Amino acid sequence: MAQETEHATEFLKSLPLFAEIDNEELLKTVAKHFKRSKHAKGDVLAKEGEPQPAMFLIESGKVKRVKGGIPVDELGQDDVSGMLHLFTQDPCFATLVCEEDTVVWTLGAKEFHDLLGVSDSALAAKLLVVFSKQLRENSKLIRKKQAHTKFTITFFDFKPYEKGPFEQANKDGSEGKYEFNFCPERLSERTVREAAGSDAVCIFVNDRADAKVVEELADMKVKLIALRCAGYNNVDLKACQVHGIQVVRVPAYSPYAVAEHAMGLILTLNRKLHKAYNRTREGNFALQGLLGFDIHGKTVGIVGTGKIGVCLIDILIGFGCTVLCYDVYQNEAVKQKKNTKYVELDELLAQSDIISLHLPLLESTRHMINDKSIAKMKRGVMLINTSRGGLIETSALINGLKTGQIGYAGLDVYEEEEAYFFEDHSAEIISDSVLARLFTFPNVVVTGHQAFFTIDALDNIAQTTVKNVDAFVEGKTGEKHPNNVKAEYS
Repeated sequence: MAQETEHATEFLKSLPLFAEIDNEELLKTVAKHFKRSKHAKGDVLAKEGEPQPAMFLIESGKVKRVKGGIPVDELGQDDVSGMLHLFTQDPCFATLVCEEDTVVWTLGAKEFHDLLGVSDSALAAKLLVVFSKQLRENSKLIRKKQAHTKFTITFFDFKPYEKGPFEQANKDGSEGKYEFNFCPERLSERTVREAAGSDAVCIFVNDRADAKVVEELADMKVKLIALRCAGYNNVDLKACQVHGIQVVRVPAYSPYAVAEHAMGLILTLNRKLHKAYNRTREGNFALQGLLGFDIHGKTVGIVGTGKIGVCLIDILIGFGCTVLCYDVYQNEAVKQKKNTKYVELDELLAQSDIISLHLPLLESTRHMINDKSIAKMKRGVMLINTSRGGLIETSALINGLKTGQIGYAGLDVYEEEEAYFFEDHSAEIISDSVLARLFTFPNVVVTGHQAFFTIDALDNIAQTTVKNVDAFVEGKTGEKHPNNVKAEYS
């Protein structure tokens, strides 16, 4: 026992984690509470989703963190994991599994609390100072070697299908230019500490970079928020400006992907393809209830004539449609297209058989489709939204569907989608009564924010994101960065 305590004492002395405890006797007192154990390859130290009231110090070997089946990080000699579990009974964020024969020192939560209760108050004070500093910086994963040779990026809300395109975009010889950490959970106040030790975070549409999260990122010396999407309404840009964090985005990953999906929704709703698919699979080949109309010759309103809007205009011209456009900033190239013209929004609403939205979500555009604007539309209009859910006040949309003012609705986005989209909830009851109500209408098609989802778009997102980081690393900050997001535009 004495020999193990001596061994543990020497080991603790070698760690920066305990550098502030320079008293040999105090260190011995701490060391007595650690237990040393050997583990074989494949042994699991902690399981994701289960409480693990202990902290692990790795003496030798390697341990992999796996979250949701995705390897998140690798721990090696002298690394520390699980410190937060000395203070809380929260479930483990990830599974810790040995990749090879590994020796670890374990400090249990009970033993830690016993240490805090010893008669020597100086020891308790020292421990709390040491642990609180480390918790502040690294939370669940405390690493000895915080310094890294590569610019490190932590990806939040990361899905397995994104890994290939990003690793390809990052390819530089046999190794990547940047170090990637993949976190399947969304960025929030609860998960922000996963960015510890990173230079940048890469986030998607449902991550939350509000003022508190931005402050935490700044405390951890994160310098860049790289959005792998076009929208940025989920980022507090003013907070980023205050804390000196650059925000960049992917302004266009594949306008064709989104425009083609919008056209797909139009065709599906018009020709009842979703109904026909289900019928024929059941042996029902009757045509009753599947009557559609010719898209050719119809008037289509495009609200927002950026890259996606322009792509859809070209598709609609090919179908032989008359296209009415509205945008605060008119596109000169659009004015030159046949059967296409800019009009005021009220005129577009009143004359269009089909209306498709292609705008960013700003305070000026939030709920632009509401009871008043729907009342101005042609009765039986088809409404398509592949842009941002908040453009439509969903309760007003439901009222319009109930009265027949809106004849069809094709939605790839929903204003409260954060709770459901991008995840499998097929075994659950949808508690959002508004979303559930939408599914009761036979003339509504909802897809799960998949308009962007083509291999071409994923490749473009990855390539542009890496180029955005390249530009930042090269010193192109602020307005010098080609895809910078300005606070005043929020």
